[in-house]
Amino acid sequence: MIAIVDYGVGNLFSLKSSFGSLGVDIVVSGNEEVIRSADKIILPGVGAFEDAAKKLRATGLDAVIKDEAAKGKPIMGICLGMQMLFDRSLEYGEHKGLGLIKGDVVPMEGVIPKELKIPHIGWNALCFNGKSSKLFKYINEGDCVYFVHSFYAANCDDAVIATAEYGKELTAAVEWGNVYGCQFHPEKSGKVGLAILKAFCELEDE
Repeated sequence: MIAIVDYGVGNLFSLKSSFGSLGVDIVVSGNEEVIRSADKIILPGVGAFEDAAKKLRATGLDAVIKDEAAKGKPIMGICLGMQMLFDRSLEYGEHKGLGLIKGDVVPMEGVIPKELKIPHIGWNALCFNGKSSKLFKYINEGDCVYFVHSFYAANCDDAVIATAEYGKELTAAVEWGNVYGCQFHPEKSGKVGLAILKAFCELEDE
């Protein structure tokens, strides 16, 4: 069973539906026992980092996610959920993340060319930069996925498994042991996204 963490941030229907289309046993829950009993955990997220981090801590599920990660359980953060895996975010201040992957979440403004719009919204090709990951075993370099974000993960080169070009090579996906993250939305990325979710479902505990 895969648990999607429900901590009051975002519409989880499309993500649940994507896993459902793969025939996966899926549950959306904010219950600690249910999340701990799952084989794998998905941490979603949309909106502002500070607000999401506060809500996750208020539920006590931040500690649950860190505990389960330490046990070797496969965990994937998606969009803001990926950003929350890092040490900190510099989104309108400085805010503490889960610290499961070393690095910072920083603004695109001042980094990408001024003529490009922020947030970055749209389809972009994945570049693997010579790295391989079990998460991408069913897709190819150059396949496109769907992004919606204004901030990106930086200072995390050792964990980066894919980038996407948007005036600059930006972090698109990360992997650190049994902890994975996608800045893009697999559930909105058609067949490519479903293939990534399928690969995640097949991961074994570390």
